[in-house]
Amino acid sequence: MVLSFTVAIVFRGFAQDASAPKATLITKFPFTTLSGGIIIVKALLDEHPDTLNFILDTGSGGISLDSAIVEYLHLVKTPSERILRGIAMIRKIIYVPNRTLHLPKLDIEHLDFHINDYTLLTSVYGVRIDGIIGYSFFSRFIVKVDYDTNMLEIYSPGKIKYPRGGIILKPTINGIPVFDATITDGVTKASRFYFDSGAGLCLLMSDNFANDSSILVKGKKVLFTQAEGIGGKKPMKLTTVKEIKIGPYRFKKVPAHIFVDDYNVTSYPTLGGLIGNDLLRRFNLIVNYADHEIHLKPNTHFRETFDYSYTGLGMYDVNGQIIIEDVMEGSPAAKAGLKPGDILAGINTVLAGNIQSYKNMLQDVGTKLKMLIVRDGELFIINLKVRSFLDKDVQ
Repeated sequence: MVLSFTVAIVFRGFAQDASAPKATLITKFPFTTLSGGIIIVKALLDEHPDTLNFILDTGSGGISLDSAIVEYLHLVKTPSERILRGIAMIRKIIYVPNRTLHLPKLDIEHLDFHINDYTLLTSVYGVRIDGIIGYSFFSRFIVKVDYDTNMLEIYSPGKIKYPRGGIILKPTINGIPVFDATITDGVTKASRFYFDSGAGLCLLMSDNFANDSSILVKGKKVLFTQAEGIGGKKPMKLTTVKEIKIGPYRFKKVPAHIFVDDYNVTSYPTLGGLIGNDLLRRFNLIVNYADHEIHLKPNTHFRETFDYSYTGLGMYDVNGQIIIEDVMEGSPAAKAGLKPGDILAGINTVLAGNIQSYKNMLQDVGTKLKMLIVRDGELFIINLKVRSFLDKDVQ
């Protein structure tokens, strides 16, 4: 949901009967994966020739466009009384109704896009974010997501044979899939969570859920950081939980974000929060809203190391410059001398200014990096050893 969802849009899928036709492949095409497992697909809108970048997001209750694209294309806006809640705001939704989205060899008609400002997300990922594709897409098709090949396969609704291995979740789907998982730390707590491919993190909980459930071990190390979503930035606590269990699959020492959920985007106490794509990308998915099924099968990323806030840096792409805006107190980055406002001009021999490349390098534990920094107009090098800020041996 990119840490947000539309609360007023309620949809219901319909299970298919035994006479349903066999699902047939409509199209397949590649996607790009950004940090946190965020999926980017390219599409065209109506007759406009410009290619747009959309996040594929099971955590979105509809489909949306960036406000800058709406203005650039001179699209007619329609106000409504429906409400959008984000991590840092609440407001009424404005729509661009009855549009057609053109994916490779697939046209999706009669779509009502709501409008959001995705400037912040563009800065976070260093890729222009033009919109988010959610329920309005998933409700019409069966979608296979293969993270091993970075390919999407789109099928017509109908009977489909799932591959051997893996499990089938049976989520409740009222715009956003909700499924069962178990969190273990100070205690073991079974709850229900949003299945959120648009959230570039593993686990997000409200402080109410964390406190009322006593889920965390007392005295556990907690860091203070921020996360980004619809509505802006939001202060967060960052820690780990001992285990997340989905069906038979167990993930150990999983990063967990906790925040003051002013607008109840995590739907506490009904839900425990959301599980995002930095965990879900470890499975290849078949998303079948019509039958209320999501098939998960472990892929080649299943045992990859989680991002434990390596170095403690928060970076943004601002007009082509990579700006360091957040340096966690006591982190390896802070100890190395990095400061908010520093411009990252390069790492080692990489001077491309690509925030995705830099983020990947800053997650390679144990490596020693030469950070080329511009501060107050002066250019100099800061040496930084990449270490996990949440590891016990980091003092």
